Amino acid sequence: MRLILLVAAAFFINTVSAQINLNTLKSAAVKAQSVIQTKNFSKDEVVKGLKEALIVGSTNAVINASESGGFNNNPEIKIPFPKEAKSMKKILLKFGMESQIDKFEHVLNKAAEDASGLAKDIFISAVKSMTINDAMSILKGKDNAATTYLKTHAVEELYLEFRPIVRNSIEKVNLEKYWDILAKRYNAIPITEDVNTSLEDYVTNQAIDGLFILIEEEELNIRNNPKARVSEVLQKVFR
Repeated sequence: MRLILLVAAAFFINTVSAQINLNTLKSAAVKAQSVIQTKNFSKDEVVKGLKEALIVGSTNAVINASESGGFNNNPEIKIPFPKEAKSMKKILLKFGMESQIDKFEHVLNKAAEDASGLAKDIFISAVKSMTINDAMSILKGKDNAATTYLKTHAVEELYLEFRPIVRNSIEKVNLEKYWDILAKRYNAIPITEDVNTSLEDYVTNQAIDGLFILIEEEELNIRNNPKARVSEVLQKVFR
């Protein structure tokens, strides 16, 4: 009986070991295949492909964000009432200001939609600075590596260039008017603390965050969906 158990144990150990080795070989094969594929095109093609991926992704993100309801109807990027004014919203709701709050939030997102339509050229300008080393790191990185690169290298410049656009959009949709309605009612309530909110800063940051979420979705689509690779170079680099 003891001999049978020992034989069974040895068989189990060998089976597990073989499975581990098989998994290791599979992993190595995948990595090797990746290396082989990267040798089928030049580094210049990698740069061109990744730049095009970001340009396509940015363009689609801008189109989707800037259409009517682009922010308002998308829960992933819809801009909420400013967090620093959370207590203000809570108090105003108790005083029956729900419809005015809803209107403000709608116009808040409308400003982001309007501003997003002019963001394409800013993104494209940021993409052009990508180097060969950047491109190779992105190609071998995670599925959102290109978007992460764009965030790291472009977000500050994007903010500076995008903020004046947001300012114009805020004026265009009369966002301040809807905010003033809430602020006046809030300030008329005894024992309330002042709320200092820069709508310009808030909409700018939230709109940029929303655009990056959409760009990341586009990148994932290009990497994982052959139909999203709309050019020859994208098909070659992301096969």
